[in-house]
Amino acid sequence: MAKALLGYVGGSDPRLLAEMRRLQQRVQDLESELVRIQSENDTLAAAAAQHQGESLLNGIDLDVPQAEPALT
Repeated sequence: MAKALLGYVGGSDPRLLAEMRRLQQRVQDLESELVRIQSENDTLAAAAAQHQGESLLNGIDLDVPQAEPALT
């Protein structure tokens, strides 16, 4: 009876096991690709933020030769 149930549930069909291993490997490959892309994105975002901050400061003259009159 146990053999019949095991065969009915699927047992150890070599094609099914091969497909399962292939899919597990594909999932691992995709997870590693995701980690790599997230790391690359973080690096690019940090570089863009640094570049944006630098470009904002480049156009501003912080030396004010004389005080401007206040509006009254």
